[in-house]
Amino acid sequence: MIPVKEEIEKARKEVGNYVKQRLSEFKNLKKNHLTTFDFRPFVDIQPYQADIFSEACFCILTANSSATLGIKLQKEIGIDGFREYSYDELFDIIRKKGHRFAAQRADRIVRLRNQINLLEEVADMVDGKEAREILVREVYGYGYKEASHFLRNIGFDDVAIIDRHIFRYLFEKGLVKPRKTITKKVYLECEEALQKIVDEMGLTQSELDLYIFYLKTGKVLK
Repeated sequence: MIPVKEEIEKARKEVGNYVKQRLSEFKNLKKNHLTTFDFRPFVDIQPYQADIFSEACFCILTANSSATLGIKLQKEIGIDGFREYSYDELFDIIRKKGHRFAAQRADRIVRLRNQINLLEEVADMVDGKEAREILVREVYGYGYKEASHFLRNIGFDDVAIIDRHIFRYLFEKGLVKPRKTITKKVYLECEEALQKIVDEMGLTQSELDLYIFYLKTGKVLK
């Protein structure tokens, strides 16, 4: 088995520039509440703009689906569409793209419009873990993974996204025990395991996540 540090260093050499680009896009979103994403060559889609609210909606769309599908939907719906389309319009677009949970996702996006101010206030916070607790407590349907995903994508560096790719990687490396479900306790244990790698290699949680995702999928997305 290749040691974690060796694998991550190899990934840095292969896609380090793409990771830096993605992190810069995230930081622009935090600073300006607006950014331009360019996922080429990993996804054949032209660059597009996203704001804080559309990024929160992206995290709803990609949960139990894929980042690639979420990206395609985020571009098609657009900043204004997430804010203005009716439930029926959102449902139709999401369903036609093949999302398994189109009705539920459209409903959550419409609900989330009532919390745009909260999302923008959270984006201006400094402590990602504190921000995460607010999101989990206040936003319908947001658990630790979705909240962390949103925060990472809007420029926070101190929270980990424990999705199936990351959990599988940690398990394969013997850093966590196999679990059937990821409870809050398990989530924080996984985040702590990742933090040890972060500290040893001088990375951030954001960087490490993008490198591990690349190792598992061959892509640098978000």
